[in-house]
Amino acid sequence: MVDMLSIGDFARATHMTVKTLRHYHRIGLLEPAGVDTSTGYRQYTAEQIPIAQVIRRFRDLDMPLEGIQAVLSAPDLSTRNERITAHLVRLEDELTRTQRAVTSLRNLLAPGTSEKTPAIDLRAVPATPAAVITEVVDAEHSVAWLQGALGELSATLLAQQLPAAGPAGGIFSDSLFTEHRGQVTIFIPCTGKLRPLGRVTAAEIPAAELAIIEHAGAPTEVDRAYGALADFVTRHALAVDGPIREYYLIGQRDTLDTARWRTEICWPVFRVGATHPVP
Repeated sequence: MVDMLSIGDFARATHMTVKTLRHYHRIGLLEPAGVDTSTGYRQYTAEQIPIAQVIRRFRDLDMPLEGIQAVLSAPDLSTRNERITAHLVRLEDELTRTQRAVTSLRNLLAPGTSEKTPAIDLRAVPATPAAVITEVVDAEHSVAWLQGALGELSATLLAQQLPAAGPAGGIFSDSLFTEHRGQVTIFIPCTGKLRPLGRVTAAEIPAAELAIIEHAGAPTEVDRAYGALADFVTRHALAVDGPIREYYLIGQRDTLDTARWRTEICWPVFRVGATHPVP
């Protein structure tokens, strides 16, 4: 006859609370070896302790309960290891994001230790014919959507043998910033007659007077460039209504080295005339 452990003894043995064990039973993650039909008391065997310990380790690694169930129910060793490895990769990615955020916060808390803010230029940009994709986008998906749109635009121009006439860019409605959902237009300036294809259409990017700052690196810290630019146009009373623009001078399609990425952030301002730097 197999010796059984009460739920209290099993909780002590595994360092899981009784409440947790009951929850795991309800969702089928760790079912007791038996349940007394008259009292409803749960009973476990010593052989279940290693399984409980594995579950605790996965929870310590922030693996979701459904992920743990998928690992424990894997049909073979290879599948089990693939599911564990996938979670470890997600943890490593999260750790990288956390380290970047910590570094950024330290720089913000220690003014003068980070790089100097890039110069801000005032520039008059003429109207430009371009291949464009325009859609309403959620902010949380905007980076992935932008890369997909740029790829589609580039492929369309290549297929129609139309050369790019300048760096790709984007125009972003205010609601994308204020409501985290809004219209976005991604474009590549081009010459020649563009034949609409799929999401790609021909349009003219309107002329604009812009204050421009260059952001170096990945988009994760682009808010600092936006903040510096907003401070500048506010202090100089230059801001006017109009959508924000970005121009992608060097990006993911050019190099995987994020340190080399360069993006111009453009804020609409009062008429400035010819291009000139701000002292």
